[in-house]
Amino acid sequence: MICRENPGVCTYREQKGTGNMNEIIKSLYDRKSVRVFEDRPIPADMKKTILEMAAQAPSAGCQQLYTIIDVTDQAIKDALADFCDHQPFIAKADMVEVFCADCKKWYDAYIDDCPYFIVEKGVGDLMLAVTDATIAAQNTVVAAESLGIGSCYIGDIMENQKDVAKLLHLPDYVFPAAMLVYGWPADQQKIRKKPERCPQEYIVHENTYHSMDGAELRGMLAHHCKQRSFEDWCAAFCERKYNSEFSKEMTRSVEAYLKQYH
Repeated sequence: MICRENPGVCTYREQKGTGNMNEIIKSLYDRKSVRVFEDRPIPADMKKTILEMAAQAPSAGCQQLYTIIDVTDQAIKDALADFCDHQPFIAKADMVEVFCADCKKWYDAYIDDCPYFIVEKGVGDLMLAVTDATIAAQNTVVAAESLGIGSCYIGDIMENQKDVAKLLHLPDYVFPAAMLVYGWPADQQKIRKKPERCPQEYIVHENTYHSMDGAELRGMLAHHCKQRSFEDWCAAFCERKYNSEFSKEMTRSVEAYLKQYH
């Protein structure tokens, strides 16, 4: 059975009704981004557990091609909030973690311990490292949620390349792939409705990729439009997400990082 109005919620109800809803699945359904936090700290043992769970994530060749920067200095939090599209809630978060795709430590290891090897530095290394870093980040999201701690990804960490690199002392071949902020959700965040997801029929393609036509794309995105026409919503979203200054800055910054591999 497919629930056309909200397939994710329908599947949730079906599984829950049949007793197939375990705590991990329920947590993944319930989890939403939290941007307003209570003014209370995350206990040290909980923070330690959350960060330890990052290391339990799978990684390419078990290399763990990432480094996590635990930001505890308020001045650095303030600067990150400014660099990341001026979002003050970042500075108010009790726990701020930057997940860096880190090829440098392995390049350094090869130079120090295997000087007779010639290491060709390539963007493939970076792509693997970004994947490692984001998988590790998501493990912390799941762990935090299980403890009642909210979180929010900050994609804007990829902006302002020179400023972020200087602030966090990031050398070449270390890329800030993701940033997460964590804290105890404020009441308004607990009751806030989780945004709907696209129906699975549009997300899961069997065996091969399927390019969707206009009607299918409208069906996939219909839940975003609400009372607006698809054309109006799509134009506004494109302007906000792709033609905005922060989007252009993100592209420029990522291109600057990629130059290290040319």
